[in-house]
This record gives sequence, structure tokens and C-alpha cells, in this order.
Amino acid sequence: MKKVILRGRLKHIFAFLAVIMILSGCAALTVDRYVERVGTKYILNINDVPVADAILVLGAYVFPDGTTSSMLNDRLSEGNELYKESKAPKILVSGDHGQKDYDEVNAMKSFLMDKGVPSQDVFMDHAGFSTYESVYRARDIFKVQRVIIVTQEYHLMRAVFLAREMGLEAYGIASDKHDYGQAMKFYKVREIAARNKDFIWAKIIKPEPTYLGDEIPVFGDGRATDDK
Repeated sequence: MKKVILRGRLKHIFAFLAVIMILSGCAALTVDRYVERVGTKYILNINDVPVADAILVLGAYVFPDGTTSSMLNDRLSEGNELYKESKAPKILVSGDHGQKDYDEVNAMKSFLMDKGVPSQDVFMDHAGFSTYESVYRARDIFKVQRVIIVTQEYHLMRAVFLAREMGLEAYGIASDKHDYGQAMKFYKVREIAARNKDFIWAKIIKPEPTYLGDEIPVFGDGRATDDK
């Protein structure tokens, strides 16, 4: 008799957990679609995007020798095209430079300078450890108000959503210039979780980034952010 009661209780517990899992999954997908829908509205092409205060190029992997990965190379190339088309007078490169032996932003600035962008027109955000932090610091440290964000489309929708939620007049330009292979499947699945996290952060928690610091308005000289 006790075994029968125990089995019955276990069935109810498993059924309850299954319902919770289904509801959680539906909620996560709903948030994912919402972020995608909001972000997509402001993704334009290079001809239609309005002139902005700055072009924000989001960081990605850099190899130990300082070579930019293919995804980052495409982001920087797109950012350079926007700059050459006078869509903004400054470029803000934001990425991970939390360790001495890993430096995304100097590699990004070097890439742009090799393309002919003057040093004074490239600002480096050394503490852009996440998309949320990059956007937060663009607003509060670099005092950007109207921004063109550059990254791959799967990531761009979230970045534009975040910027809009934080009060920036943000537009996006997708930098999908190549096929990035099987890795894209992983990135797109991971993006669902990232969109849900950033939705909660932007709308509810609103945490400060890892570092803030002194203001460095993007309207000045980008060499103020040089550390070499």
C-alpha cells in the first residue's frame, strides 16, 4: 500500500516538474522572439542608417598573436565601411581586455588604423566584457546618444534591443560577410539564453557593469583611451 501511495506521489511530482519545464521553455521562447522582434525593427542597411555619434563595434575572439578571428574581422570591416561613408565621426571598439595576455580592443584598433582610420577617431573600451556592459559603458562612460552597432545579425538583435532599452537611439548594421560554419548553430542556441538574461537585466535588475570610471566623451580624442 505504501509503495502504491509513493508511486502516486512520484507521478504527481514528475507531472508537476514537466509542466514547470514546459512553461519555462515557453516563457524563454517568448522572450527570445520579443527581443528579436524589437531589435530587427532597427537593423538597416548602410545607405539608410542615419548619421550617429559613434559606430560601436562589439568584440569577439582574438588569437594569441593578435590576429582577429573571422567574425571580428567582418565586424571591423563593416565598421570601417560605415566610417568611410561618414556615418559617424568616431568608432568605439568594445571588448575584453581584462587580462594582460588577452586584448581584443588593441587588436581591433590596430586593424582599423591599418585601414587608414586615424588613431584619434578610434576609442577603446577595455572593459566591454559582455554585450550589456559594452552598451552600458557606451552610454555612461563614452556619452554616446545615437549609435550604430555592428556585429553579426544573430547577436545584433539583442545588442540593439539592449541599447534601446537603455535609452539610446540605436541602429544596427549586420556584418555577416562569410559563412561561419557549424559554430553558428551553437551561437544561435546560446543566444536564446543570452536574450533571456539580458531581457531581465535591462528591464528588471539593471546592474552596473564590472567597471565604470571617469567619463571619456566620444566627441574628443580617441587616444585618451590608449594604454600602449
